[in-house]
Parts: sequence; C-alpha cells; structure tokens
Amino acid sequence: MNQIAVQPYYKVERKIERKSDGLEQQHWIDERMLILYQDRVTTHRREFAILDVFDMSYRTFSDGEGFFYLHTRKGVFSYMIREDPSLFIQAFKEYAKPRLHLK
Repeated sequence: MNQIAVQPYYKVERKIERKSDGLEQQHWIDERMLILYQDRVTTHRREFAILDVFDMSYRTFSDGEGFFYLHTRKGVFSYMIREDPSLFIQAFKEYAKPRLHLK
C-alpha cells in the first residue's frame, strides 16, 4: 500500500558503563520514521490501525525540536521530532478523519 505521509522522529538511547576510572555515559541517536498509510500508522516498533488513531498533536520547544503525540485507543504515544509535523497531521485529518466518521 502507498504511503500517504512520512514524519521523521528520533530515539535517544543511553548506556552507562563502568570504567576503571569511573562511569561513562554513551548515547546514540536513532533516526526513525512515522508512516501514514490508508489503513494504518506505523512506527519503528508499533503499528496502529487507522480506526484506532483518534488524533495527532505536537508541541515544540524554543530550539525547534519537540514532541509529536499520537492519540490512540491504546493510549498516547510521544515521539521526539526535529521537523514540523503539520503536513503529516494535515494528511491524517484530510484522509483519515472523514473515513472514521463513515464507520
């Protein structure tokens, strides 16, 4: 099935290791994608049926980064973002919202 919209997000993974001279913290940034299809929204580890997605929202910080919120039947899931998700949310509302009212 064709992708309707894509929203980049990232996950920061941290690991603390014991070294002979103390502790060392390492972190990795993993770039990932939220993908909107006709029937679902997918992330790196999750898949949500479009009928289980109620809404999408976001909040940005002063540096332009922020959190994207996916409001679903299973709860609210947050994703760290660097890019404005307005087009992704607009695509969801234009395509998915009208379909939700048909069911």
